[in-house]
Amino acid sequence: MKRVCIGLTGLAVALLVGVAAAEDKGEDEQWVSLFNGKDLTGWTPKVTGYEAGENPGDIFRVEDGLLTVSYDGFDKFEGQFGHLFYKDTFSHYRLRLEVRFVGEQLAGGPGWANRNSGIMVHGQTPQSMAKNQNFPVSLEVQLLGGKSDGKDRPTANLCTPGTHVVMNGKLHKAHCKNSASKTYHGQQWVKVEVEVRGNDLIKHIVDGEVVMQYAKPQYDPKDKTAQKLIKDGDLTISEGTISLQAESHNCQFRNVEVLVLDE
Repeated sequence: MKRVCIGLTGLAVALLVGVAAAEDKGEDEQWVSLFNGKDLTGWTPKVTGYEAGENPGDIFRVEDGLLTVSYDGFDKFEGQFGHLFYKDTFSHYRLRLEVRFVGEQLAGGPGWANRNSGIMVHGQTPQSMAKNQNFPVSLEVQLLGGKSDGKDRPTANLCTPGTHVVMNGKLHKAHCKNSASKTYHGQQWVKVEVEVRGNDLIKHIVDGEVVMQYAKPQYDPKDKTAQKLIKDGDLTISEGTISLQAESHNCQFRNVEVLVLDE
């Protein structure tokens, strides 16, 4: 009888493991690729000084199946900040991708933009941006690569163009805040994930580790661009666009996927 009990217990454990695995697989099957590896179908570029949809110098392109930011069409950086927007807006979701920096920064690019890009979430639409607007009102998951000086330079930080958030129970108004990630040097691929829960909670995750989290994203009422997006005095941001950033240093993205979550 004891031997039978052990067998039944083992079967029960196996069934539970099987169910858990099936649930995990089911979730994985809900991940949707936002990039087809061939062209920029579903994406709209917006570059400073140009209208939405224009792609000067072919800044955003596909090379060897990778979504690529390249400034090789320019001799000098003259403020051509760019953002590539996905066509849909999202509220509750997980976004994951891999990113790496390649080559050298375009001459004339600002020092802070060296090995610097970003994932913009809860953003405005490209069509609502002014022609000479540098950055969409959004929450930026700032992507940084280490420099040759050897100093710590974490990635998946937070920057807040036209926005504020609540962090550790207090309204956070500083423009940028470093995460707890390590520094990534060279051209290595880095796995970054953002978990967005509407207006409740946002997490930045690097290589499976939560490196930053905050809550209650909201418009900055003193920002002139954000003022145009505020409706009936409500500062709350619960949804928005996703875009990938170009800031004068070439970089590449792959495996760009989203998983829509229940509210």
